[in-house]
Amino acid sequence: MNMKRKCTFLYIILSFSSSLLFAQAQPEKILQELNRTIDSAGWYDHQKAMRISRIASEAQRSNPAEQYQHYLALYEEYKVFRFDTAFLYAKKLEEIAAAQNDPHRKMQSALKLAFVLLSAGMYGEANNVLQQIDTRSLPDDLKQEYYLQRGRYYYDLADYDDDAFFYPIYFKKAGEYLDTALSLLPPSSFEHIYYAGLRQMKTGDMDNARKNFRTLLQRNDLTDHQLAVAASTLSFIYASAGHTDTAIIYQASAVMADIRSSTKETFAVLNLAQMLFGQGDFKRASFYIRKAIDDATSYGARQRKVQLSTIMPIIQSSEVNYIDRQRKLWAIYAAAASALILLFALLLIIIFRQNRRLKKAKEEISDAHARLHDANNRLEALNAELKNANSSLLDLNVKLEEANKIKDEYVGYFFTANAALFQKIEKFRKDVEEKIHYGKFNELKYVLGKLGIENGKEELLKSFDKAFLKLFPHFIDDFNALFEEENRINLADGELMNTDLRIYALIRLGIKDNEKIAEILEYSVKSIYAYKTRIRNRAIVSRDEFDKKVMEIKSI
Repeated sequence: MNMKRKCTFLYIILSFSSSLLFAQAQPEKILQELNRTIDSAGWYDHQKAMRISRIASEAQRSNPAEQYQHYLALYEEYKVFRFDTAFLYAKKLEEIAAAQNDPHRKMQSALKLAFVLLSAGMYGEANNVLQQIDTRSLPDDLKQEYYLQRGRYYYDLADYDDDAFFYPIYFKKAGEYLDTALSLLPPSSFEHIYYAGLRQMKTGDMDNARKNFRTLLQRNDLTDHQLAVAASTLSFIYASAGHTDTAIIYQASAVMADIRSSTKETFAVLNLAQMLFGQGDFKRASFYIRKAIDDATSYGARQRKVQLSTIMPIIQSSEVNYIDRQRKLWAIYAAAASALILLFALLLIIIFRQNRRLKKAKEEISDAHARLHDANNRLEALNAELKNANSSLLDLNVKLEEANKIKDEYVGYFFTANAALFQKIEKFRKDVEEKIHYGKFNELKYVLGKLGIENGKEELLKSFDKAFLKLFPHFIDDFNALFEEENRINLADGELMNTDLRIYALIRLGIKDNEKIAEILEYSVKSIYAYKTRIRNRAIVSRDEFDKKVMEIKSI
């Protein structure tokens, strides 16, 4: 990796070094950059192949005493790039160490062999190699590597088995080995800070783990592979805390670093695919899963292939289902649009017919008015007889007066609402005719969106609230008087009534059927029943008494 690319990556990481900045960043930009990096993956692999070819040529020209170091360099190039070749060079290192009878190189080559076996998911074979190493004769530098591999072995084995009995045993052993390794590692080294953070993460100390990984990402001496490992692990911490966007940014950065270092033994791209799948981004999840499969196939990691073989069908199935749902949804939209057009056409026909009937009715009313004038003259003689009956009807008139007020108010509200609806329909008809006339069929969806059905519903409810409170100005205060102070309804600024008040406002108007109330307020019948039950349970009077008190609330 050249210095320019390394500085660019470090700038990205440092730019997002705080959780606040990460929360404000857009994962979309990082994912776009990742896709461009994936497109360049072949170039990075070619650079690695050229580097490997150069080392291999030097190894062929070297004498037997120098070959060990060349093979060690080739092993380092292949250990996270291709398992079978890394395994081959690890075995060559063993052969040279045995031929030279060098104890240090024997143990070093064994540790290199164990590493690639672990990376390929060959846990039994890796354990056999590690068990043959005599830790008592290990020098400090190899002791660090040995205990780190032991810790990794037991963590991987615990995750792979995922068994209720063995998992705690393996988990405990892994922690013990890591603690030993940490006691040997220099405190400022990458390995000490990383594995200290990993140990804290595994034990649930997420805050300190996050601090350690963020400390690593602020350093300017890390390789791409180290950056990828630290960023991917930090991503897991943010994902566990529910900060998905931040987790995606770190995980995508880890994938880019893996690509630049031609790392094929990686879990970052699989983690990223699972995160995007969880957010419903099936297209990207499927793309990154295929990238993970290509990497696992190229490296030859058994456990990765098993994991991917179970995840890939799920993601692909979800992607197909999502596309099918979208197709059906568009079909529903088209059908709904057609139905609305037919409905508006029908409404226009009805309005036209009603206008004709209204004109005829006005003529009949005019004739009737003349006849009623004559009848009024005859009825004046009967007024004296009706005076006695008026007193008995007085009480009834009081009740009828309230009903008439309600009727007059809501009849006026009805005609006002209808007039607004007719105006909106007429404008919609003209817009639709214009779009059809000029062939702008793609803009019909925009015209439909201008109907403002949701806003119309909200305005309808506000109009209902105003009309009702005009008739019952003291309704809210009288209603709240039926509850203790802590259970009373407190409306937000600008709010006339809420759902609780509207339900009992409709009941006060005589609409007591739950189905009818649910239809008016666009709730389910169960929801209306639940609202009423909850309200009655908080009242200071019994259920029957509560309903009676509501009906006794007076209008103006």
